[in-house]
Amino acid sequence: MDPANPQVLYAALWAARVAPWEVRNGASIEIAGSGLYKSTDGGTNWKALSKGLPGAEEGAARIGLAVAPSDPKRVYASVEADKKAGVYRSDDAGETWTLVNDDRRIGGRGPGAMGIAVAPDNPDEIYVANTTTWKSNDSGKTFVGWKGAPGGDDYQRIWINRTNGQIIALSSDQGAVISVNGGASWSSWYNQPTAQFYHVTTDNRFPYWVYGAQQESGSAATASRSDYGEITFRDWRLLGVEEYGTIAIDPLNQNLVYGARVTRTNLEVGEVQDVAPEPVRRGEYRYDRTLPLVFSPTDPHKLFFAANVVFETIDGGKSWKVISPDLTRDSHETPANLGVFAAGDPEKGKHRGVVYALAPSYLEKTTIWAGTDDGLIQLTRDGGKNWTNVTPPSLTPWSKVSILEPSRTEPGTIYAAVNRFRLDDLKPHVYRTRDFGKNWQEIVNGLPESAPVNVIREDPARKGLLFAGTETSVYVSFDSGDHWQPLQLNLPHTSMRDLVIHGDDLIVGTHGRSFWILDDITPLRQLKDEVANSRAHLYAPQEAVRVRWNRNPDTPLPPEIPAGKNPPDGAIVDYFLAQDSSGPVTLEILDTSGRLVRKYSSADIIEPLDKIAPKHPIPMYWAREEKILSAEGGMHRFVWDVRYPAPKSLGHSYPISAILHDTPLEPRGPWALPGRYTAKLTVDGKSYTRPLVLKMDPRVKISAADLAKQFAMQQAAAGGMNESFEALAEVQTSRAQVKIAMEKVSSAEAKQKLADFDKKASGLEGTVVPGFFGTPLTGKQPENFSTLNQRFGRILAIADSADGAPTTQTETVAMELGSSLRETSARWKEIKKTDMAALNRLLEEEKVAKIDPERQQGEGPSADTDGDDEP
Repeated sequence: MDPANPQVLYAALWAARVAPWEVRNGASIEIAGSGLYKSTDGGTNWKALSKGLPGAEEGAARIGLAVAPSDPKRVYASVEADKKAGVYRSDDAGETWTLVNDDRRIGGRGPGAMGIAVAPDNPDEIYVANTTTWKSNDSGKTFVGWKGAPGGDDYQRIWINRTNGQIIALSSDQGAVISVNGGASWSSWYNQPTAQFYHVTTDNRFPYWVYGAQQESGSAATASRSDYGEITFRDWRLLGVEEYGTIAIDPLNQNLVYGARVTRTNLEVGEVQDVAPEPVRRGEYRYDRTLPLVFSPTDPHKLFFAANVVFETIDGGKSWKVISPDLTRDSHETPANLGVFAAGDPEKGKHRGVVYALAPSYLEKTTIWAGTDDGLIQLTRDGGKNWTNVTPPSLTPWSKVSILEPSRTEPGTIYAAVNRFRLDDLKPHVYRTRDFGKNWQEIVNGLPESAPVNVIREDPARKGLLFAGTETSVYVSFDSGDHWQPLQLNLPHTSMRDLVIHGDDLIVGTHGRSFWILDDITPLRQLKDEVANSRAHLYAPQEAVRVRWNRNPDTPLPPEIPAGKNPPDGAIVDYFLAQDSSGPVTLEILDTSGRLVRKYSSADIIEPLDKIAPKHPIPMYWAREEKILSAEGGMHRFVWDVRYPAPKSLGHSYPISAILHDTPLEPRGPWALPGRYTAKLTVDGKSYTRPLVLKMDPRVKISAADLAKQFAMQQAAAGGMNESFEALAEVQTSRAQVKIAMEKVSSAEAKQKLADFDKKASGLEGTVVPGFFGTPLTGKQPENFSTLNQRFGRILAIADSADGAPTTQTETVAMELGSSLRETSARWKEIKKTDMAALNRLLEEEKVAKIDPERQQGEGPSADTDGDDEP
């Protein structure tokens, strides 16, 4: 748009076709309709602007366009073309054009970019976004590289603020970056979940890692769970695999990562070796940039790779053998070429397909399936000696077999995801055979008409449970694909390129929104008609693992640092209610003896964060908000934190090692020991039970005896906190009543007795210890109920800090504190028995209310100094 006249509009049109039979060196075929147009009446009428610009004869393609805000007659165009490509300038509002720079570096990657912009206050200062972003101060006559990197960041668009030219935005495949100082420094694109992955895979570590090759930013791997509370740059690693294709993890050595081309990365030392079957590509085989690479699920030594043939290695790529002929089509039903290149396309009709999907059987060692990007499915059952074309009759040429997924229970069953959007067919195509390809059924019932399917995966645990990824969404089927329904939840709508199931998790690699994980799909595995028709249902929980919420002992990362969410740190309990419960719903966790470990209720009252904020000197965006068990109809997920109830404490705080929106209030209760438990859900008076297994973090090496010592120490510390807190409540209640009585009695004797009692009680109440972390500033002092509560809390924190038997010193201090608690409690009992009894007889004579330590008032005891309430 002309910034001085909104009626003047410019439009750059690019008409192109990218059909599989019309590819020219990876570029598109431009067809009639490309060009530059102008309207002077707000878009009602348009005329072509072509004088001086390349046309169809020169192979004109995408055009970038910019009008100088300070001189609207000055218009620039960055034009991609076979001939006469470059930067053009017009000084008469587009009527005539002059080529000012034909440096091919400025065009970079060609029609994929070509963004151009002009500084708001200088018509001679222009920028062109491409593989590198270029800047010119002389109307485009000369350019310098302004922002970019070796290999290319591949910038595509550039925007400059018209009122402040120091504010500039660039967009690329990785995301957007912003400068507020004219390009001297830039923001990062790592704060945007925009990674474009082609495939996704996982390893067998704990926690498992997720791997993928991504457009422009190369390959990446990230932990599915961080040891530091959230998934950040601390949990990412580079792989040395190129940006396209698949990644395969050596089943026998998780530190060896293979990437399609083929490369082998040793993660222990970071070396990347080229182990391709054709080290220098000289035309013997045909390759696409996204090719399959997969280990045999029945032989961990065997790795397969495919081009137009299938390769096999059993020694990590040191040597390869070809185990198939060319598996692609010999000839094609090739439509007539369109556009100006129709007359002489030297590639027309040539053999050009590749094997795009490769799937060794999970059940038979010598059975391998192969799918091509030109519409064939091939099968060998003798390890590659003989291959059979088993293509579904309806699969026409140039259909891309995107993924093949063999069944884990039936050797003759396989599912094929086929997309045909290169043929302008946006319908879903998913095929199934149960007899080694003799007969096929298309299984798309429930998938939208405009949902090309990229991937299909079978759940390894439940027969018939399938997941499909389309160009927009994820779908699930419970009957081997006969019917589909959405499984989108909070997943962004984008291109779902690949899916993988690891244990109980479903992972999706998207092309534009990075990796996403759906934690714990065990409810889907248990979903049946009788479950859906029940009034209430408690799902069998997955095996829970006792992992630490956050191993960082110190300051957190700033909340501005981008982070992915960790899976829940606890045992996931899923349940279903057909309708709202008429009364409170409860969830109880019981040990093997039937003793209560933890109880939750929908009637629990949780204090909201805005109410507790005044008690804490931090922004409450760090805090984890407690969840209440739901009594509403529907599916619900609740997490038991695998702990006993939190002990009663004089002080509560949030630890220094905070996580944004996920920092629990401390102290927390003792860890539950690994072992067997029972989850008991009660709804409308009826109880439902399921076994719940809690396992230890497999990385932690500790004996059962030492775990028992740790647990005993935590239980003793929590018990000491509870006992001292309750005794302190009695003391503070009694002293409050003494204060009231002091104002009502008249005799000097009564006043003196009250004062004597209060003095003794005051010594037992005490105060919390001031100083950093409760460190005494005046030497060791006698214990009282306040200091005992505080110090038992410290013992609990020490015992909770690591999985191991308590140290000798910790045991010694804990025993001393236990002895002090018994002595202090005995003193209080004696005071109640003698002093309080005598005082109450005197108060009765004065007709004043007796002192009753069990007559609780207010919210309970509290520290009478700020002390160490907060870190």
